[in-house]
Amino acid sequence: MAKNFFQDMIKMKSDLRKEREGNVAPTSAPAVETPPSSADEGTWPPTVASKVTRRISLAPAQDQGRRPWYSIWLVAGISLVFLFFAISFLFSEAFITINPKVKDVTFNQNLSANETPAEGNLSFDVVVLSGEESKTVEGGEMKNVSVAARGTVLIYNNYSSAIQRLDINTRLEGSNGKLYKTEKAVVVPGLNGTTPGSVEVGIYAAEAGEAYNSPPLDFQIFGFKGMPKYNKFYARSKGEITGGFIGKQSVITEAKKSIIQNEMKETLKAKLAKKAADLVPAGFVMFKDAVILNVDSVNFETLEGGQLQVNLKGTFSGIIFNESELIKKIIKSGIPDYDNSDVYISNFQDLNFVLLDTKGNSSSPSSVDFNLSGKPKVVWRVDTDRLVAEVVGKSKKDFYQILAQYPNVESANVLLRPFWKRGFPGDKSDIKVTVNYPQ
Repeated sequence: MAKNFFQDMIKMKSDLRKEREGNVAPTSAPAVETPPSSADEGTWPPTVASKVTRRISLAPAQDQGRRPWYSIWLVAGISLVFLFFAISFLFSEAFITINPKVKDVTFNQNLSANETPAEGNLSFDVVVLSGEESKTVEGGEMKNVSVAARGTVLIYNNYSSAIQRLDINTRLEGSNGKLYKTEKAVVVPGLNGTTPGSVEVGIYAAEAGEAYNSPPLDFQIFGFKGMPKYNKFYARSKGEITGGFIGKQSVITEAKKSIIQNEMKETLKAKLAKKAADLVPAGFVMFKDAVILNVDSVNFETLEGGQLQVNLKGTFSGIIFNESELIKKIIKSGIPDYDNSDVYISNFQDLNFVLLDTKGNSSSPSSVDFNLSGKPKVVWRVDTDRLVAEVVGKSKKDFYQILAQYPNVESANVLLRPFWKRGFPGDKSDIKVTVNYPQ
């Protein structure tokens, strides 16, 4: 029996060892043996209880209330994509910069313009201003002088459509009962429909002295008295008749008088030209040399101390032309293949204007002949509204195909914002166009 007892014990231990080796739990889950029940106490050999093994994880238990990390990153990525497109939509802009077509042409022609032109001919208008310039100069020797009063008149022909020639020193009878004479021979144009013909001429008093100085007067031609023409030809003075004087006066040479008068005339012309430029309506041009200043009167008055006060009055006439009519004349000569596109000339004032002749009243002529020369710069206008309408919502790669339909564009470039955008905004107001027109 003893032999069998020890053999059984050895066998049991061997079996237990094998069983333990075959059921070794991972280090993270150590096995816990369950003790034998009380029913086995006091028996020998002891009954080997069935072995129960528990695995206890040492890793932290997963929090079921939290999302996995990859879910958080997925939501963040979707949010960024949404934000990206939102910014692209809200702040999308396009900036188009255009250089228009420009061509320099050579032009040199004698032209005529009429107040009431036939179709296809040039027209013109006149800006008329009056002004006065004063200056004090050193006088000369005091002498007894006799000076006739002077002024300017407009003589009208309301008699017939035929012209009327008047000789130098034609006598005009003023409404003050005094006689004045014309400074030169003139031709008075005939009636134009119901509009009397008119011509401007200087006059001087038949006698010297202050008695002939006068405010504006009406006149009849003394030589027509008793004839049908007497009431149909008449004259009206432009401004006052002044300068009549008898007595001692500081005297300067005629050459010095002429120099003083010319200087004052140019000064007054420049002042009135500046004022007239502000009165030129849109669509018209007044060349800097398309101006006339008629001197209405010049008075030299002796001051105490022998100095002279010089007063010059004049009437300024600025001839203005319709830009569109001039452009047609210039383009017809300089651009034979012109296709009637919308163009303008950016450097009108750089052209050379020479007034050759005027017909009618010099301060308000009925026609003018002139020469115009230089290198006008013809600029093609760009229809930016049409361009915006054609590119809105389009891909950037389509832009230059659309631009090919605009022969009036020399070059252009596009800037899209944000920088990753590859197309134009869908709203016209987000597309800005700048055209670099020459100044």
